[in-house]
Amino acid sequence: QVQLVESGGGLVQAGDSLRLSCTASGRTLSTYAMAWFLQAPGKEREFVAAITWSGGSTSYARSVKGRFSISRDNAKNTVYLQMNSLRPEDTAVYYCAAGPNWSAVVRQYEYWGQGTQVTVSS
Repeated sequence: QVQLVESGGGLVQAGDSLRLSCTASGRTLSTYAMAWFLQAPGKEREFVAAITWSGGSTSYARSVKGRFSISRDNAKNTVYLQMNSLRPEDTAVYYCAAGPNWSAVVRQYEYWGQGTQVTVSS
């Protein structure tokens, strides 16, 4: 079992930056692909970014490419999402997820954190 805990969310203004962290316990993350998803009120969970187990490859949703960056530190069992140039439409609960395959698909991920709220005011 893997337990994931996100942190770093908050209320910011448009144009600001935030860095989300996701720390695992229970098992090492080093063999898992990791991803961040977001869910806005009344909407389905959607892909933000993913990173392979080694950190060698990343992928991003079109809406965040160039503004967000995913990274990982396997020694610290932690994955990060650096979010720059935040926009009001980035407002959502952000979830990290772990799974065996590098994917943008929700059902490919086995383990999920509880989420952290990001609110961007205009």
